[in-house]
Amino acid sequence: MPETTKKAVVLLSGGLDSSTVLAMARAQGYACYALSFDYGQRSDTELQAAATVARELDVIDHKVVRLGLESIGGSALTDASIDVPESLQEGIPVTYVPARNTVFLSLALGWAEVLGADAIFIGVNAVDYSGYPDCRPEFIAAFQQLARVATKAGSDGRDIRIETPLLRLTKAEIIQQGLKLGLDYSLTVSCYQADEQGRACGVCDSCRLRAQGFVDAGSEDVTRYR
Repeated sequence: MPETTKKAVVLLSGGLDSSTVLAMARAQGYACYALSFDYGQRSDTELQAAATVARELDVIDHKVVRLGLESIGGSALTDASIDVPESLQEGIPVTYVPARNTVFLSLALGWAEVLGADAIFIGVNAVDYSGYPDCRPEFIAAFQQLARVATKAGSDGRDIRIETPLLRLTKAEIIQQGLKLGLDYSLTVSCYQADEQGRACGVCDSCRLRAQGFVDAGSEDVTRYR
């Protein structure tokens, strides 16, 4: 990577969207610092995928922060007593994790201040999203305002920008962007209930959106299914 003074914190789950965002941030010339969360999710293979993607894309540093969101529950991703749905749901699905992106962005904002970073990249999407309220443009705009008033950087007149390059892209367009940048999607894990080898179930909402994205992009689906 060429030397640069631009720094970015990139939220990296190990999934298709966040890995694409990391590749896009690098292509824009940012020195990237990846931030992942062990928040009590069903499958920790996505964290293994995040570590692999971070190495492949040559990030400066990759931190994994432990959050005990399973102690709060309220989501099929953090509460084993709630089944992951295998059919499309109307409204906000049970895979929504209460306040997750608010918490993630808050911690990313703290690290960005410490690093003197210019931006935080997050892979939220308002087109092929699964009904999550914290993936909407209104949420990002509100958090941008919070970042401006809640930080020393903001008080000093230096905004830390919340960058959402996938916000208005379809899943197919996201995949096409990543392929242009040489991203190997076989390294990523998007499934809500991947097994210990990182193989996808193929039936959860995330798997369905991902599979259809490859079809619509006219590209081979390199996902490993069990």
